[in-house]
Amino acid sequence: MSAVLTIAGYGFREAVRRKVFAVVIVLTAAFLALFWLANHYVFTRLSTITPPADVHVDTRTFAGAFLLGLAMFSTLFLGVVLAVFLTLGVVSGDAERGLLQPLVVRPVGRATLLLSRFLGAAVVCIVYVLAVYGIALAIIDQTGHWTPPSTLAPGLELAGGVVIVIALSILGSIVLSSTANGIAVFMLFGAGLTAGLLGTIGHALNSTTIQHASRDAAWALPFEALYQDGLRLISSNTSGLTGFLLQLGPFGGAYVHGWGIRLWSVAYLLVALALGVLFFSRRDL
Repeated sequence: MSAVLTIAGYGFREAVRRKVFAVVIVLTAAFLALFWLANHYVFTRLSTITPPADVHVDTRTFAGAFLLGLAMFSTLFLGVVLAVFLTLGVVSGDAERGLLQPLVVRPVGRATLLLSRFLGAAVVCIVYVLAVYGIALAIIDQTGHWTPPSTLAPGLELAGGVVIVIALSILGSIVLSSTANGIAVFMLFGAGLTAGLLGTIGHALNSTTIQHASRDAAWALPFEALYQDGLRLISSNTSGLTGFLLQLGPFGGAYVHGWGIRLWSVAYLLVALALGVLFFSRRDL
């Protein structure tokens, strides 16, 4: 256990030395400031928005759910940025600098090193994602006096999605250089989000082909599915025209959800870690 904590602490100190946290903190502060400003103006002027008499839309619920969905997207993105910065050179980068070879000899071993770096990055990113999500939720509650029916579960699913990205980034660092791995992970992340947006378009157009393609992509990249499930939870008790409009938006609709995708995400994570340990054990350093 002491070896695990030591290696996890080494990864954390290395990230601090490279000013990874400084970059992420600046981006996070800018996002939260702009998010508060957007909430302030939206909810201040909400009373001036009057839908037509035959259109029954709960404007406060719509605005709150849409803004929280936007905050979840931004939190996921910033969490992925932090995850990639922490893990893009876990194997290849340290091996190129000659830092890895002395650490993988007994009694530490390769598997312990890899899983310790994963654990350290996962703990940091989970705390970060939950903190940013909680602050965004508090901003909406304070400015708009609205909270979703489920407050904690969406944040946990966002954190779970980021943990899956960490596992993929560590797996990629075994076979790719640091730069190539960073590019590959961000492209996978972008592909997942694009698939989710196409799913929304496919349901709006009633296109079964697009719907199936989007659903398959969400299962192949379950961080996107967990994000979608979180979106579903923030508007799960919204019905009527308000619910319909939220389903059409990129920050309120979700079509892959439930315990099936959650259990699959756990299995996906374990398989990614197992492959990482296997490939790392066979890599020539």
